[in-house]
Amino acid sequence: QVQLVESGGGLVQAGGSLRLSCEASGRTFGSYAVAWFRQALGKEREFVAAIDWSGGTRYDVDSVKGRFTISRENAKNTVYLQMNSLKPEDTAVYYCAADYAAWSTDSRSYDYWGQGTQVTVSS
Repeated sequence: QVQLVESGGGLVQAGGSLRLSCEASGRTFGSYAVAWFRQALGKEREFVAAIDWSGGTRYDVDSVKGRFTISRENAKNTVYLQMNSLKPEDTAVYYCAADYAAWSTDSRSYDYWGQGTQVTVSS
């Protein structure tokens, strides 16, 4: 079993920055893939970025490329999402997800989810 807890959300002005954290507890392996998803009001949950715990592979979608950076600190069992140059359209609940297998953009492939953290970007 793996438990995930997100933190770091909040209210920021457009152009500002936030760093989200996803801390994992329980049995965690280097083969775990970890991803960030977000769900805006009235929209479907969408993939944002993913990273392997050990392999160092990173991927993020075009809408956040150059602004968001996913990283990991395995000694702390923590994955981060550094969000810079935030836009109002980034407003959403952000979720951390983990899977034993390779990362995917499909939320249905992930076994474990955090509770989410709200990010609100004002204009």
